[in-house]
Amino acid sequence: MVALVLLAMTVLMCVSLGRWQVARGKEKAALLDQVEAGKRQAPLRIVASTPPSDLTAWRPASARGQWLPGLTVLLDNRTAGGRPGFWVVTPLRLDNSSEALKTPGGYTDAGSVVLVLRGWLPRQFPDQPLGAVPAPAGQVDVSGTVLSHIPRLLELSSLGAGKAAVLPDRLPADRQPADGPLPRVQNLDVAAFARASGLTVLPAVLQSSSPDGNLVQDWPAPPANTDMHRGYALQWFSFAAIAAIAFGVLLVRHLRFSRR
Repeated sequence: MVALVLLAMTVLMCVSLGRWQVARGKEKAALLDQVEAGKRQAPLRIVASTPPSDLTAWRPASARGQWLPGLTVLLDNRTAGGRPGFWVVTPLRLDNSSEALKTPGGYTDAGSVVLVLRGWLPRQFPDQPLGAVPAPAGQVDVSGTVLSHIPRLLELSSLGAGKAAVLPDRLPADRQPADGPLPRVQNLDVAAFARASGLTVLPAVLQSSSPDGNLVQDWPAPPANTDMHRGYALQWFSFAAIAAIAFGVLLVRHLRFSRR
């Protein structure tokens, strides 16, 4: 009886894992369809009045404005070419936004901004906190791809393995390198940045493809290995079939033995 129970549990587990792989394959196929649909759209010029409905993920886009380097945030544990480092995120004040006005709290209402994923910067060893990342002054043009959000990494804190760095409650708009290291977090949410900076932030991210100093723009491609999930699903269903056959054989033997 124990063997029958174990085989029944094996069948259920293998079928469940097979169905999960099928679902994962469908999710990736849907993502690839979304990527292709976004790339086929006409290039978008992002301005302060751009409606959220136009900020379609994977759509080619460009923006013109001024960097707000004091509000740069570093995303930790990002790699390029197998090397550890940071992604650099800096808001771009769109050129048709209102002039920057100082608020009583010392922060800047710079009109509408868009967060720009500028590029990758290698980590220095021994680890040295960065006080600033150079950004060209004046008007700049940035071209790239619209993302609905900044790609996330699994945070160990979510598994109870420590406390991850969090964004400060307030980001000083007039921050200087002498004020200390730039904020470093593992993941950055657009809404959280808007709350911390006090800025009006468009609900999307521009992943830059424009040359930007020594920053490396080696962005990860969307996952395209849907066939892998089909193969894994077939394997799990095959294991389930084998376990089901073994269950049937043992069940017949058990019934025959119980009749004697």
